[in-house]
This record gives sequence, structure tokens and C-alpha cells, in this order.
Amino acid sequence: MKQVNLRILIISILMFGIMSQLFAGAEESDGPPQIPTPDQVTMVDLGAHKCIPCKMMAPIIAELQKEYSGRASVIFIDVWENPDEAKKYGIRAIPTQIFYDKTGKEAGRHTGYLDKKSIVSALEQLGVPTENGQ
Repeated sequence: MKQVNLRILIISILMFGIMSQLFAGAEESDGPPQIPTPDQVTMVDLGAHKCIPCKMMAPIIAELQKEYSGRASVIFIDVWENPDEAKKYGIRAIPTQIFYDKTGKEAGRHTGYLDKKSIVSALEQLGVPTENGQ
């Protein structure tokens, strides 16, 4: 009986390892999204899921992604999980927010925590209408 339980345990551990690798491979192959989003104002927040100011911004980014869906692209990239992205965008500290206009030209950059009001203001300055169309 103990041998059967040991075999089941070993098989379970092996299967878990195989499944973990399969799912991890799928996530890695997707990679970060295209930035800037073609023909759309884009804000990319480069940070890390475990950084304190980044954690404070996470609910703001989630809200903005919903509120601006179809009008602007709001993207988060974890640079601790994707270190090449930090190099690609010249990130020296996190969080860093980069704003791109509709043509894909960098229009502004901010390092550190950025509140929702400031992000909304930057998006409006780049011509993104508010929810009520103003």
C-alpha cells in the first residue's frame, strides 16, 4: 500500500512539473504586447508586481484599462519578469510611465508613482476623450 501511494506521489509531482513547464512556455511565447499600439494613444506602465509603488498603481492601471478600452491603450509590463523590456525602454527606476501619441511618438515620460488624475490629464492632453465624450 505504501509503495502504491509513493508511486502516485511521484507521478503527481512529475505531472505537475510537466504541466508547469507547458503553461510557463505558453506565457513566455506570448511576450509583451506591441508598444505603442498602432493608431491609438498608448500609456505603458513599466514596473513589477512586487514593487510597493507599482502595487499601489495596479488598481489604477486596471481601472484605466477598463475605462479607456477602445479609446486608448493602457499597458502594464513587469520588468522583473521581462528584463529585456527595461533595457528596450531605457528604464532606470520603476515604476516608469511612458505616453505615446496616436502616431506612436513618445510624448512624455514619468518615473515614480503616478495618480489616476495625472494619468487621465496626460491622456486628455494627447486627445483621448473622457468617458462622456468631452
